Amino acid sequence: MAIETILLAVGPMDAVRAEELAETTLELAEPLESTVVVGHAFSAAEYEEFRERLGFEARVEDVDPDAVAAKRPPVGELRSIIEDAGVDVEIRGILDGVDTGVVDLAHEVDADRLILAGQRGSPAQRAVLSSVSKEIMLAAPCPVTYYRDLDIME
Repeated sequence: MAIETILLAVGPMDAVRAEELAETTLELAEPLESTVVVGHAFSAAEYEEFRERLGFEARVEDVDPDAVAAKRPPVGELRSIIEDAGVDVEIRGILDGVDTGVVDLAHEVDADRLILAGQRGSPAQRAVLSSVSKEIMLAAPCPVTYYRDLDIME
């Protein structure tokens, strides 16, 4: 199976590890000449909270999720790193629940691979609490590479 499209799903917590996520993504994308889609999920409440800071006047009903995603960290940094490596990159915003939004976007872009960064939390916390990452991995339409940054795990 060829890997033509890689979806890198990120959120605001991933700003501290943008370089590492880009490197992980480029390990696949560069040799395979894949297109990388950087997907950033945000809720309507998050958009409304940051709307003015992001420079948007439109209310959530009139928003272009891709334009919002392009202004949210770490998307700009990821775009620069990936473009500098000579890899095609697209930015996509997800205005939905994070788990269902990422899975829907993977279907929409026909992703051949999904790279997902894990968030903080001990194994015990993960066993008790719902995990967005787990939900995405179980519903993803393609193989998932789970990036676990041990430096920021608690």
